[in-house]
Amino acid sequence: MNDRQCLHIPLLSPPTEQLKLSALQNRITSLFGIRFPLVQAGMIWNSGWRLASAVSNAGGLGVIGSGSMYPEVLLEHVRKCKAATDKPFAVNIPMLYPDVEKHIATVIEQQVPIVFTSAGNPGIWTRRLKDAGITVVHVTASVKFAMKAEDAGVDAVVAEGFQAGGHNGREETTTMVLVPMVRAAVKVPVIAAGGIATGSSMLAAFALGAEAVQMGSRFVASDESSAHDAFKQHVIRSQEGDTLLTLKELAPVRMMRNAFFNEVQQAYARCATPEELKTLLGRARAKRGMFEGDMEQGELEIGQVGAAIREVLPAGEIVRQVMAEFNEAREELGQLRFP
Repeated sequence: MNDRQCLHIPLLSPPTEQLKLSALQNRITSLFGIRFPLVQAGMIWNSGWRLASAVSNAGGLGVIGSGSMYPEVLLEHVRKCKAATDKPFAVNIPMLYPDVEKHIATVIEQQVPIVFTSAGNPGIWTRRLKDAGITVVHVTASVKFAMKAEDAGVDAVVAEGFQAGGHNGREETTTMVLVPMVRAAVKVPVIAAGGIATGSSMLAAFALGAEAVQMGSRFVASDESSAHDAFKQHVIRSQEGDTLLTLKELAPVRMMRNAFFNEVQQAYARCATPEELKTLLGRARAKRGMFEGDMEQGELEIGQVGAAIREVLPAGEIVRQVMAEFNEAREELGQLRFP
């Protein structure tokens, strides 16, 4: 078996009830020290210590999203997460944020076991993190940057399709296309992201070559998410087509349609410059929407799969539900017979 066929999960399996919540063994679960190859995305204004610790306690990998945190706030969340779980957890650090160096110092000082870097050059911080004994994963939206991340020494990559919410790749490559291309291009394990919210979509990602999945939108609509309840309810009421990728001149972002989104579209119609778009975006639009609950003037970041989410659940129940669905879907495929 070569290094691209390392999933030790038989297609034919015992009955689903025996499989329920059984651990899955592959390179990702071994790398992170977790039971299930299921990662909760580190989303700004949604992913604090409560969500991260709940996912980790349920057997997945919880991730604190540091992009919306001042250094002292991140330190508080890391300490509270360590107190709330004895399981591995991670911190996501978007490298475009001004406090990135302080965040790096915090995760090293606090001995956070895993760091996900995103939105920048992985070569800048990977060596320093790994020298501190930290496992490093980089989030990418293209084959080219996945290869650069591997060259920089990361332990795994997230291949995130453009269905994902929040900041996104300019190439607009879908998850189904991106994951197998990245899998063929790198030797490190690949985590699939973008449009994944169920066990069946998780199984599909594995068929494409992923060894784990990362879910964001599904965990936005969880009890432990730090998102405002108005945003959670807005997500579970959303319909197909309610999100769009925009603001490519600044940093591509997928957001929900609302009054602010319409202002952005009107700005495009009058050929607004990037400077005008930046002024329109202003400061704290995402906080205003997702964290404070302004559904009209806030920036509402969610993936396309938000339209398929219909209830807010405890994070642990989401993990259990996804893994049960994964096992059921795997069982069904194992029973297929072709002439």
